[in-house]
Amino acid sequence: MKAVDAAIRKRLDSDVVLIRTIGDYIIGSGGKRLRPALVLLSAKACGYQGEQHALMGAIVEFIHTATLLHDDVVDESDLRRGRSTANAVFGNPASVLVGDYLYSRAFEMMVDIDRMPIMRTMAEATTVIAEGEVLQLLNVHDPDVTEDRYLTVVRYKTAKLFEAAARCGAILSDVSEEQCDAMASYGRHLGTAFQLVDDLLDYSGDVQAIGKNVGDDLREGKPTLPLLRVLTVGTEEQKALIRSAIENGSGDFEGVAHAIRQTDALEHTRRAAMREVDRAIEALGGVAQGSWKDLLVSIAHVSVDRDH
Repeated sequence: MKAVDAAIRKRLDSDVVLIRTIGDYIIGSGGKRLRPALVLLSAKACGYQGEQHALMGAIVEFIHTATLLHDDVVDESDLRRGRSTANAVFGNPASVLVGDYLYSRAFEMMVDIDRMPIMRTMAEATTVIAEGEVLQLLNVHDPDVTEDRYLTVVRYKTAKLFEAAARCGAILSDVSEEQCDAMASYGRHLGTAFQLVDDLLDYSGDVQAIGKNVGDDLREGKPTLPLLRVLTVGTEEQKALIRSAIENGSGDFEGVAHAIRQTDALEHTRRAAMREVDRAIEALGGVAQGSWKDLLVSIAHVSVDRDH
């Protein structure tokens, strides 16, 4: 991970001062570095002995950071990882353009790795992520979104980069296509579980722990799984409250949180996340045994057993 951070710092260097300033602000703001860690661990689990996995980890983190910059502009967010968002500090135009720079720099770095399967994987991933962003935009303020539509957004917008990170680590290791698919499946299910828990924490966490404003998804009119569950099993009064909150993107947050707690919405969401974790671990059956695999299993469990 130190090598990943070194690659990030080196590749953030630019003659344009604002790019360096915003890049340093975002990259230095913390974060779990989970996606680059997946690159490293999947590569090692597949027997990789080289050094390009650190550069690949930096590439994945650049793409992730670019999506965060763009997300915060679209969502008009003002807090992330316990700090003001880049758009709140530097403005929307600068955030969008630096996000574009990070995307471009990431693909420039991929050329240095010089592996067409990695280029293909990441090109597909960035396309799918963009599709997920648009799908989520279409779902905003729509209380009639189904769980299937919601999960499609999760798999496109969040899980796809997890999947790509895990696949690229396997590709670097020159393992079989079946093993690459197994690692990709692990990443996809892990990423889905991770997002489900994020959506759960929006109603059960606190701002200091999760580093963003609790209830942001509701204020943005996003119909996440806890809300959709209340719309399925809640009383007519609870359903009306949730529908109004999603449609208006505001309203009685405490009332909504109470309705969620009065039903099994949080438990339902956590069970869904646990099913994804089980599928992720099952996918690792096609990967060689060893301590690296054990770490991948541990990460899967930690993804649902967290408060931020």
